[in-house]
Amino acid sequence: MAEEQPVLEKIPVGPAPRNSFTNILLVGVLILIAGAGGYFAQELISEKSPVPAPSVSAVPGQVPTASTRPAPLTVGVMVPLEPFVVNLAKAKGSRILKVAVTLELNNPEVQPEVEDNRQRIMDSILVLLSSKTFEEVYSIQGKFKLKDEITTRVNRFLAMGHVREVYFSEFLIQ
Repeated sequence: MAEEQPVLEKIPVGPAPRNSFTNILLVGVLILIAGAGGYFAQELISEKSPVPAPSVSAVPGQVPTASTRPAPLTVGVMVPLEPFVVNLAKAKGSRILKVAVTLELNNPEVQPEVEDNRQRIMDSILVLLSSKTFEEVYSIQGKFKLKDEITTRVNRFLAMGHVREVYFSEFLIQ
């Protein structure tokens, strides 16, 4: 009689197959990680600063006074300028830009200086706007860059203070 040799089962080489529960669990964990990463990225990108906690007084039971509370953010003096209508560069007259600009000043003492230099400020902004192409002002990044350039140009005329922010109340490209 011939000896029977045991049949060896073929063992698959490679990773063990996963069942559907493991796959669902893995996908769920990955979604949670991606969501947490997105949340933290949003927090880092946003310019919102956390509200500082009110200072705790050294004496128990004492109510915080106005001097111990954090100062609220103040809005500077707003100076609206007349709307600008310019032909965009390299458009051969086929594209125009209409922009209404408001300047936020860092303190009220700067406003008379802005009024004294209003014509020079408006001329500088007009030259800047007419040098821009459609591609430069169409995107959001282009608008933010334009705000920075206007701020820089206007601040050249101011000695007593500076422009804190530039706001567009109207922005039309046709």
